[in-house]
Amino acid sequence: MTDFMQVVKDRRSAMKFKPEVHITREELNEMFELVKYAPSAFNLQHAHYIVIDNEALKNGKIYEAANKQYKVQSASAAILVLGDMDAYRQVGELNEGMLNLGIMNKQEYDMTVESVTSFYEDRGEAFKRDEAIRNASLSAMLFMLIAKEKGWDTCPMIGFDAEAMREALNISSRYVPAMLIVIGQEQIAGQRPRGYRKPVAEFVSYNTEISK
Repeated sequence: MTDFMQVVKDRRSAMKFKPEVHITREELNEMFELVKYAPSAFNLQHAHYIVIDNEALKNGKIYEAANKQYKVQSASAAILVLGDMDAYRQVGELNEGMLNLGIMNKQEYDMTVESVTSFYEDRGEAFKRDEAIRNASLSAMLFMLIAKEKGWDTCPMIGFDAEAMREALNISSRYVPAMLIVIGQEQIAGQRPRGYRKPVAEFVSYNTEISK
């Protein structure tokens, strides 16, 4: 296994991919088997992934919805990361196993369902949307690190028409698009140096407010 720190340093946003490289669903599913261990609030697992590996769809409607960015066409696949705004409604189902195994008693189970449900419903639609994007983004970052560890390059994208994506992929209104990730083998020729990274002192504060 590749050293984790090296994976973190080597992962970067690929701008151009080798269009002849194919990625299999088996390879993708191996990554998703690890992605499922991503953290999420109350273990609600808000993230949902739509993999676009159909060339006609990827290079047609998805390419158009992504503002005709070439990396979508050259990538082996495009992956739309969604956040489920109704994820909290599954709290009972997700905790049934704990109840059936006796890890959680019926009172604890009922309290968990009630408290999580009220936590989301009391805070309204804006909070549900924020939570969906927040938790989907945690999952997406883990996916990109896993992909790099397995020898694949990725690029997270926010430059796309969310409604056009929704229409092209028939996405329910309960899901909010968090980002689009393209994956493949990067075309190294002409790769630019990594962009400037702030020193720690510029983005970390200890026990104080940000002064400016």
